[in-house]
Amino acid sequence: MLDGRYDITPCDLNPTMLFISKGKMTRNSSYHSHDFAEITYILSGKGQYYIEGEVYNVQPGDLIMCNPGVKHHNIVTSPTEPTVECFIGFTDFSFYNMPENSIVFNDNSPILRPNSELKQKLSKLCYAMLAENDTNQVGKYFMLKARLIEIMLLLMRELVVPKDGQEGCNFESHYKNYAVNQIISYFDEHCSEKISLDRIAKNMYLSPVYISKIFKEETGESPINYLIKTRLERAKIMLESPAPINIKKIATNVGYDDAYHFSKLFKKYYGVSPLHYRKQFTTQD
Repeated sequence: MLDGRYDITPCDLNPTMLFISKGKMTRNSSYHSHDFAEITYILSGKGQYYIEGEVYNVQPGDLIMCNPGVKHHNIVTSPTEPTVECFIGFTDFSFYNMPENSIVFNDNSPILRPNSELKQKLSKLCYAMLAENDTNQVGKYFMLKARLIEIMLLLMRELVVPKDGQEGCNFESHYKNYAVNQIISYFDEHCSEKISLDRIAKNMYLSPVYISKIFKEETGESPINYLIKTRLERAKIMLESPAPINIKKIATNVGYDDAYHFSKLFKKYYGVSPLHYRKQFTTQD
């Protein structure tokens, strides 16, 4: 059973749904690319795709992943049996081991030929999205987005299945690094505010204990100590300013309401009080 260390975060999987459409490919399209991700699912027929200088045969159930900037066009090989294709455009997503707005298959091929079980699921979802798109029901966009997310998750699960006796992609180290970087970014952006580890944990759908554990593993120190050091480093920069800033104001600017507590922490970490540090710094010239 997967635990929180392997899961995908809300930051990874909150895509913007751009469009969904269906087309019968009776003629070759122009050679083009997009600035968004596009999934093409072959519903029926047979044909080819020319993608970044390579020709690929396609058949019903094949999924073509055209990431941003990937040049491609379809090739009609059977005018009597052209491909009927479902196109889904989307953006604003990321996975921690892949380029932004991209899904990369294990063999780096743009074509995925799913097994019969996955093919059935993908076909059902594509037809459901096309049917939903033809309606004007309340919440249509969110229904489409929900099914797109399901497709994306099915693809990601396909990518972590071990093949040929090899280990599948292990997301644990990627996830830890990603989660810790998110916390560090939060500290940097909200340094002057009151910060609660419980609140951060709740926003990331993780426990405070687990966050403390992975943070220590990745950085060598606890989140609290890291935050204190971040705040004190900023305080040092303010103390080094040519224009003197009131100690109480500096304390407030780095997230401490109590100037005395701030001064004690500063002396504990640097061996001198904020006032003495300022004097030492200003007398160096």
